[in-house]
Amino acid sequence: MTGTGESFGAAHGIPVCQSRRITQNDLEPNDPELYERLAGQWWQPRGAFAVLHWLAAARARLVPEARPGAVLVDLGCGAGLLAPHVTGYRHLGVDRSESALRQARAHGVEPICADVLAVPLPSGCADVVVAGEIFEHVHDLAGAVAEACRLLRPGGLLVLDSLADTALCRLVAIGLAERAGLAPRGVHDPALLVDRALLVGECARRGVRLRLRGIRPALLDLLTWPVRRGTPVRMVPTTTTAVLFQGAGRKKG
Repeated sequence: MTGTGESFGAAHGIPVCQSRRITQNDLEPNDPELYERLAGQWWQPRGAFAVLHWLAAARARLVPEARPGAVLVDLGCGAGLLAPHVTGYRHLGVDRSESALRQARAHGVEPICADVLAVPLPSGCADVVVAGEIFEHVHDLAGAVAEACRLLRPGGLLVLDSLADTALCRLVAIGLAERAGLAPRGVHDPALLVDRALLVGECARRGVRLRLRGIRPALLDLLTWPVRRGTPVRMVPTTTTAVLFQGAGRKKG
């Protein structure tokens, strides 16, 4: 927070999101309205966003311990699920959803209402930029990567996870996961799944050498999760990045 007790956004003239009227019309895949309709489930460990809790914990393991005064910019922060796992940082959360940002603020995140393609923060402001499960939702991957890298200071760390543009991913992470209730129906548009080579190349163009690794739910955890009353499922490394993957890389000094 700022010294006057104002939020970062208020202190810098950053707009606050306005609530949108929720309609009952059918939604297209990847429609942001889905998050408004499910807003009450963000922090339910067995709710519609349970898998995002598992991913947030896995993502946080790539984030180093905070030095004094360190800033973490959380792109597509949602309701702030990363916050409990990255204490010590000044945690700035960027999202377009008013309902999600309101919940993120309650968990210690300084909310900034903005699109991840145009973040109203200065270049080089962040020690860490986190882009968790956001790149597969944008229509301009190169633009989103450029913005994430712009925010990093020299030596800063980019941490991300996303879904790969493969037939296997469309089958597993969209088809099977949605039918099994592990993801809300229509949350992903298959056309927006991430080209891994393009992602790595765009990061390299902006001075970030990104390394990818595959991750998946621990199978025993996943099989027993329905009867384990909210115990999270561990995400573990796997040999392929063809479905779900993490990435980490530092910006050149």
